[in-house]
Amino acid sequence: MDIETAKRLLVDGGEEITSESLLPAGAQLRLRSGAIVNVFHTGRCSVQGRNTENSSEILSAAPSSGMRSEPQKAPHKVFVVYSHDATARDQLEVMLRRWELEPLILDQLPSEGATIIEKLERYTSDVQFAVVLATPDDEGHKANHPDEKAFRARQNVVLELGMLLANLGRSRVAILMRDQTTMERPSDINGLIYIPFKDNLQVEVGPTLAREMAQQGYSIDVKRL
Repeated sequence: MDIETAKRLLVDGGEEITSESLLPAGAQLRLRSGAIVNVFHTGRCSVQGRNTENSSEILSAAPSSGMRSEPQKAPHKVFVVYSHDATARDQLEVMLRRWELEPLILDQLPSEGATIIEKLERYTSDVQFAVVLATPDDEGHKANHPDEKAFRARQNVVLELGMLLANLGRSRVAILMRDQTTMERPSDINGLIYIPFKDNLQVEVGPTLAREMAQQGYSIDVKRL
């Protein structure tokens, strides 16, 4: 399926397209419903974000026009956001690779002249899950209330968390919070996936994170936990 066919089918099916942008391997459509449709040069489509039921049904019911459909593969890319805690980042990366997944770490990906926001949008278009490391890298408190000082994640982590929640939805973003008793949560939105840890990320986070990712279609061998 090409991008024009996808656009026509979505509009005919009652969806409103609010924006269209290019991807390295295709194009992306954002819908008023909150769904995000990626159409790749291979003819494959993927739907993510919020309220995806209608758009997924529209595209899956479309005639193939002679194209061979690809078998559905379990996702294997995971977007990772972190700040100054390189130790926790390394532990997370090793764990994901042991699960035979591919972690996408923003500062290790080519920018190609894009801003941070454009870069994040580009590389999250082809992932189904993101992991945000919220570590105590900053301190803060309300104005004139130094007695309420608490550790918090850096502002870039909070910004990227918000973008990931908008792009992927709450069920596809896990927040790993280090030393949660002394940290301020980066958001008070209900329904977010918070997984606390202190020192050993693999032991403290691994089983819970694997379970959340499995619910989103990731295939993780329990023997590798």
